[in-house]
Amino acid sequence: MQRKRFRMPLCSTRWKNRLFAGALIAALLSFLAGTPAVAREVGTAVTAPSPNPLASGPALPTYSAAAEAQKAAAAAGRTSVAKQIGVIASQPTAVWLGEWYDDATLVRVLQAESGAAIQQKKTAVFVLYAIPARDCDFYSSGGFDAAGYQRWTRLVAQTLRGTPSVAIVEPDALSMLGQCDGQGDRLGLIADAVRVLADAGVPSYIDAGNSNWIPAETMAERLRAAGVASARGFSTNVSNFKLTADEQRYAESLRTLLGGTARYVIDTSRNGRGWTGDWCNPSGVGLGSTPRAVSGSGGLDALLWIKRPGESDGECNGGPAAGVWFEKAALELVALRTR
Repeated sequence: MQRKRFRMPLCSTRWKNRLFAGALIAALLSFLAGTPAVAREVGTAVTAPSPNPLASGPALPTYSAAAEAQKAAAAAGRTSVAKQIGVIASQPTAVWLGEWYDDATLVRVLQAESGAAIQQKKTAVFVLYAIPARDCDFYSSGGFDAAGYQRWTRLVAQTLRGTPSVAIVEPDALSMLGQCDGQGDRLGLIADAVRVLADAGVPSYIDAGNSNWIPAETMAERLRAAGVASARGFSTNVSNFKLTADEQRYAESLRTLLGGTARYVIDTSRNGRGWTGDWCNPSGVGLGSTPRAVSGSGGLDALLWIKRPGESDGECNGGPAAGVWFEKAALELVALRTR
C-alpha cells in the first residue's frame, strides 16, 4: 500500500505583506458564533453542477515559495537557476488553508486569491487542510478540534461566497480514516464542510487518495458517507506521484460506483515519471502535465498542481521541514518534467 503525506504551507511575513487589505470580519464572526451540529449527507449518487467550475482554468496565486525563490536566485545572479525555478513559478498552484492562519489573515488570503482570480478571469483553487488529527503523527500533523473546524469551514465558505473558487477538501483524510485517535466524526465533519461550501456556491472535491492506496469500492463508500452528494466530486493523487492514466482509471471506477455523474480533478504536480517507491521527497520524479481544464468524455474536470512543487514533504531524504522550499528537489522536478 502506498501512503502519502503532505506539507504544511508556510505563513510568511512577506506573504502577509502582499495580501490585499481585508475587510473587517466582525459580521462574519458574529454569524459563525453558533456552530451547528455535524450534519451528514449520505447519497447513492452525485448530481454534479454544470458547467465545469474550472473551465476557465486555475488561477496563478499571488504568492508562492517558487516565485520568491526565483526572485532570490535572479537577485543573486544565478540566472540559470532562476530560469529553471521559473518553470514552476509560472504555473498556477493551489492555495493551502489551515490553522496556521488566524481568522483575520485567513480572510485576507481568501480575498486576495479570489480577487486575483477575478482579475485573471480564472478560478482560485483552495485546499482545506485542518481536519482534527490531520496526518496523525506524521510531518503535517495538526488541525482544529471538531467545533473549531466547523466554525472555520463556515468562515471559509462565507468569505468565498460569490467568488470564482473551488475547494479541495482534506487531502489524506478519508484514506487515513480510523488510523489514529482524535479523528472524531471525521465523515460527518467532511459532509458538513462540503454542504456549507455548497450552500455558499463553492464547488468542492473531496480527496479520494490515489490509485495505489484504498480500493475503489471502499473509497466510494467513504465518499458517500462523507457527503459527496453535496460536492462537485472528488480529487485524486494529491501530493502524490501516480501516473495520470492510472489515476484516471481509478477515478472512473469511483465515478461508476458513485452513480456515474461525479466529477473529479487529478494532481499532476509531480507525476511526470510516476511513483518511484518513496512518498517523501523522492528522487527521480518530475513535473507532470501543466494545470488546465479538461473537456470531453469521462468525469475529469481539470489537471491541477494541488501540491506546490518544490516545497518539502518533510524532514526526509535531505529535505527541510514540511512546506519549506527545497531547491534541490525543485530543480530535479524541472529537469525530469514531462515535455
